[in-house]
Amino acid sequence: MVGKLERNKDLVQDVVENTAHRVGSIASIITTAIVDVTREIGDLVTDGFEMREAAKIAKEAETEQLELEPGLGDAAADATEAPTTGDTES
Repeated sequence: MVGKLERNKDLVQDVVENTAHRVGSIASIITTAIVDVTREIGDLVTDGFEMREAAKIAKEAETEQLELEPGLGDAAADATEAPTTGDTES
């Protein structure tokens, strides 16, 4: 027959082992979440850098194109400045 002291020791041992296992699982979940969130933030920032670089390249290409064809920018600006309306004055 198992004595009261041995039963209590077994109970405490089981509680400590179970708690340690659960704390370890929770720590692993939190660690994985931190890694995933950090990776996503890094990817977002990288996308921002890439979009900024693409916009810069597009602007440089547009500037270069306008330098090669100087009248092209003026014609496009004239077309957008003259709004057309259906109203006519009598």
